[in-house]
Amino acid sequence: MINLSQIATEQANPATRHIDELSTLDMLRTINAEDKKVACAIEPALPIIGKVVDIIAEKIKNGGRLFYIGAGTSGRLGILDAVECPPTFGTAPELVIGIIAGGTPAIFRAVEGAEDSTNLSQGDLNEYCFNDKDVLVGIAASGRTPYTLSALKYARELGATSVSLTCSPNSPMEEAAEYSIVVQPGPEVITGSTRLKAGTAQKMVLNMLSTGTMIKLGKVYGHLMVDVKASNKKLTERATRIVMEVTDCNRETAIEALNNANGKAKLAIFHIISGETIENSQRLLDEADGYIGRAIKNLNDK
Repeated sequence: MINLSQIATEQANPATRHIDELSTLDMLRTINAEDKKVACAIEPALPIIGKVVDIIAEKIKNGGRLFYIGAGTSGRLGILDAVECPPTFGTAPELVIGIIAGGTPAIFRAVEGAEDSTNLSQGDLNEYCFNDKDVLVGIAASGRTPYTLSALKYARELGATSVSLTCSPNSPMEEAAEYSIVVQPGPEVITGSTRLKAGTAQKMVLNMLSTGTMIKLGKVYGHLMVDVKASNKKLTERATRIVMEVTDCNRETAIEALNNANGKAKLAIFHIISGETIENSQRLLDEADGYIGRAIKNLNDK
């Protein structure tokens, strides 16, 4: 039997006890005031988030992958972060993977009982040949979801890196994981509705984990996402603007370089900066592990 009185996300919020009696504008102001607390709640967790980012980046460099796993809102947030990585950072779809209790149908509609299972998660992970090179981030506001907790325990059994992301301290998931990220945004506007502040906090942390990792992997140059691939009209325009900004070239030059680079902004950028052929530019980038700055330095040092 779960004791809800011990779970931070299940506590009543004194500031919203009479939210149903407020005018629409005051209701929204109250929600907004509560949402403002989320970013501040993340600040104490930044040191452990930073450590996890370094670990994920190192694991990926050595052939590992990043997995998110959760149930309900938490699972959907993990999937959202995972599917945004390929178009944003040019990663392979299998590099960052989101798994939700109940599978694909649960993305759109709750699958009754899936989150309470203690044996489904192992099978779900095994479908991706999850192994000791990988990192698993288990997400659950309460830190008690059986499906996610069992996944973290399985990851540790395999020797994989296990990370819990929760919004309630002293939870079973915190104890089970090798690394624990705990963010406490406080009681929800609507008691127990963790898709609100807790969900926002989880989304912000996941943003940090994936974005920080991609920066560490050389997929950002300055403030620009240079590994974007021009695969549709919007991304083609974005890639063109990025190439122009980094190299200070005109539009025609940027478009030509992107065409020669098969839509890869990073390759087009280094091709223009270095003056090398596309083939040599790719080789030099590979030798620099994909870091534009390092490739430029290596070229200048020759």
